[in-house]
Amino acid sequence: MLKTNEKNLVKMLIQGKIAYPVKFSSGFNIDHNGKGFDLPSIGGINLNVQIGDTVYDWEGDHVEPGVSTCFDIDKRNSQQNIGFNFYSCAGNKATIISACDKKIIGKTGTVIGHHGGAEHVVMDFPQDILEKMTYKDEIMVTSFGQGLKLTDYPEIKLYNLCPELLKKMKITEKKENNKKTLNIPVTAIIPGELMGSGVGSISVGTGDYDIMTMDREYLKKHNLLNLKFGDFVAIVNHDNRYGRCYREGAVAIGIIIHSDCKMSGHGPGVTTLIADVDGIIKPVISKDANIGNLLKIGRFR
Repeated sequence: MLKTNEKNLVKMLIQGKIAYPVKFSSGFNIDHNGKGFDLPSIGGINLNVQIGDTVYDWEGDHVEPGVSTCFDIDKRNSQQNIGFNFYSCAGNKATIISACDKKIIGKTGTVIGHHGGAEHVVMDFPQDILEKMTYKDEIMVTSFGQGLKLTDYPEIKLYNLCPELLKKMKITEKKENNKKTLNIPVTAIIPGELMGSGVGSISVGTGDYDIMTMDREYLKKHNLLNLKFGDFVAIVNHDNRYGRCYREGAVAIGIIIHSDCKMSGHGPGVTTLIADVDGIIKPVISKDANIGNLLKIGRFR
């Protein structure tokens, strides 16, 4: 089992609310082919878009599965909203503490990741709970994970990852040429040149960045047409330790948190979980490498 500093992590309660679906423009957006589109997008309580579903083919753009949450939808860049994003880690428990339907108070869900720009925290809840939620309901997250380290691998940086989820990711230690490596299951390996919106960000503790999907033939070549919400993926030649940039030989492990997009430079969003530039991480393809499969949530219930 991987050794961590879990006993030294700060655990706290943070409170948010469900983010109403918004439309940033009253007019059309323009896709990468120069065509106008006007479709559902970020926010809301999504009843039929869940962890385990494909990120493609939805009549939407930047769609977030399950429930979108924030601290303050009107002040997305406030310190409190940034804090709500930062402290919420993939795998954290989310508990309904106030609801119009009293029967769902105390019911729990799971944090999946962050969506930058929208500054939302994306969560999964069971279908029967989703159908009873309202935009007046409030959710308490048990924050636990920021500051997590692998004590035997100080070179590797971890962000946005609950220790309990890390333990379930089926990471194995190997020895190659007298050097220890970590085999991490992922559903896909993303070439760094496909990463678009979000590249250059100086924060990986909040937000995400997008896999560009405009060239479908290139996606097919790299087996990227079956991506699903909640998939763990490896982004190669990208350094996510202290921001997001190109670096040959670097590897970042992330989780897919929103759907495909139509605008140039955009696509399925990835929240950073693990970053390495020393050749320690070795991605291993596994169709089961999805948070839903590991925690039995979303379509895997």
